[in-house]
Amino acid sequence: MSTDSSSNHDPPTGTTITLTRETNWWVAKDEETGVASQGKSRQEALENLDEALQGYHGDGDPPSDEDLREMGIDPEHNTSDSLDDSGIFE
Repeated sequence: MSTDSSSNHDPPTGTTITLTRETNWWVAKDEETGVASQGKSRQEALENLDEALQGYHGDGDPPSDEDLREMGIDPEHNTSDSLDDSGIFE
């Protein structure tokens, strides 16, 4: 990985990423954040980790109404409230 994180999406110098093989999947984990992802190849696992870290750090885009509908969420009733108020996380 490059040590110049300003020109690409590589983690900053000193970041520890573990890469392990579990059955048919590779698992990549950023040890600092605990964010992990997987892929069928090492490269795919690392690329998926990059995407997951972008979301973790708030660099991702919010889902579109179409994205929400594909996930079974009605955009008209989609609100952000306290997780304590959600029946999903009981």
